[in-house]
Amino acid sequence: MKKSVVFIILICMICVLAVGCAQGVSRKTAEEGPVEKKEDLIVVGFSQVGAESDWRKENSESMRSAFTRDKGYELIFEDAQQKQANQITAIRTFIQRGVDYIVLAPVAEDGWDTVLGEARDAGIPVIVVDRMVNVEDESLFTCWVGSDFRLESQKACRWLKVYLDKQHFKPGDVNIVDIQGTIGSSAQIGRTRGLRDAVIDNGWNLLDAVPGEFTQAKGREATARLLEKYDNINVVYCENDNEAFGALEAIEAAGRRPGRNIRAGDVMVISFDGVSSQALDNLRSGSISCIGECNPLHGPRVRKIIENIEKGETPDKYEYVDEDIFSGYEGITEISVDGKSYPVKIMGK
Repeated sequence: MKKSVVFIILICMICVLAVGCAQGVSRKTAEEGPVEKKEDLIVVGFSQVGAESDWRKENSESMRSAFTRDKGYELIFEDAQQKQANQITAIRTFIQRGVDYIVLAPVAEDGWDTVLGEARDAGIPVIVVDRMVNVEDESLFTCWVGSDFRLESQKACRWLKVYLDKQHFKPGDVNIVDIQGTIGSSAQIGRTRGLRDAVIDNGWNLLDAVPGEFTQAKGREATARLLEKYDNINVVYCENDNEAFGALEAIEAAGRRPGRNIRAGDVMVISFDGVSSQALDNLRSGSISCIGECNPLHGPRVRKIIENIEKGETPDKYEYVDEDIFSGYEGITEISVDGKSYPVKIMGK
């Protein structure tokens, strides 16, 4: 009888150990499977374009700061390294892990219908930030937060028009090259379109447009090639600050001088973003003539949207951020676009 009791106890202990081991294996597997919710945190999967520019780094930091554990969130951050395929993979991973929200900063506008359809089928809201997505059915994403890139360009081009008029420059003497951003991105599309519209409206000469990929190295390389090809360039329009930094290096390496006095041979540099001290220092010194602000601080806005959705509210489909235009030239304090006035922020020394 005693032997039977001992045998039964041993069998029970073996079963308990087996269950414990099985649970251990299950927990380990879950690290790469469904998200194990802790402390009732809201889990956000964020697919970021990459880290190609100062603007992008500020944007990433804004998202990281907005979605911290002490604010009630767990952020899963994925850097796509400029590749849309990586973003599609990241979104599918977020879906498999059962995140509560997906935030997407898309590399390009096209190519999202299928994967966003998968997110919708899984019941996961998708918030698009910065660049837009071009989809057949807008119900594939919940809302978008970002900049009006065409308006940024319109303001910068209007500033250039007012400045050139003050200097009594003839439109036919204005020779511009465009250092474009990543082709197909919303920022590139909007800023390129704004410039081309202004060229037509004002009678300027657009000599060429070459992609600079929003990076300093590509901006330098593209500007250097254009300066060799055209000896009459007097305006370099860069679609972000990092391209402008590269352009400044190329201009100086070519024996030219960046600045506003194009009658004396200067090459004017127009830029966008205005998030780094280097950009604003260049503005104050006059080596960059004008910067259209692009606000990278999307994190708090996205968090507010999620908070409202959690309350059962429906967010606006499109939410544009407010932005300024910066200059180091004191002669222009206001510009007008489509009948609306915008103050110019003068960045003094």
